[in-house]
Amino acid sequence: MIWQQLTNQSQLQDIIHTSQQPDSYRAVVIFKHSTRCSISSMALSRFESKWQDDPTIPVFYLDLLQHRDISNEIASLFGVVHQSPQVLVIKNGACIYDASHTGITVSGVLEAIAR
Repeated sequence: MIWQQLTNQSQLQDIIHTSQQPDSYRAVVIFKHSTRCSISSMALSRFESKWQDDPTIPVFYLDLLQHRDISNEIASLFGVVHQSPQVLVIKNGACIYDASHTGITVSGVLEAIAR
């Protein structure tokens, strides 16, 4: 899986901008992961095993323990409640899908992207 590390709050503005490009990606995926949580590790492993890399869909990985400030900014910018683990799909500058814990599925993410 080709992850882009989310390590700086300024990247969130880049994600919003990318998600608004009509002839580009149109959707960005963010996976928020707690490295100390076994449920989060399970969800991450399941997601990675099912994901088929697609260069047109950027996928960001956020280590919640190192970057809680970014997670808080994600909650504020996109109007979602913080969860861990959590996956979000950003399209046209807004969060159009989020899921947490065992609700995280590749099929759910891909269905949201296809809308």
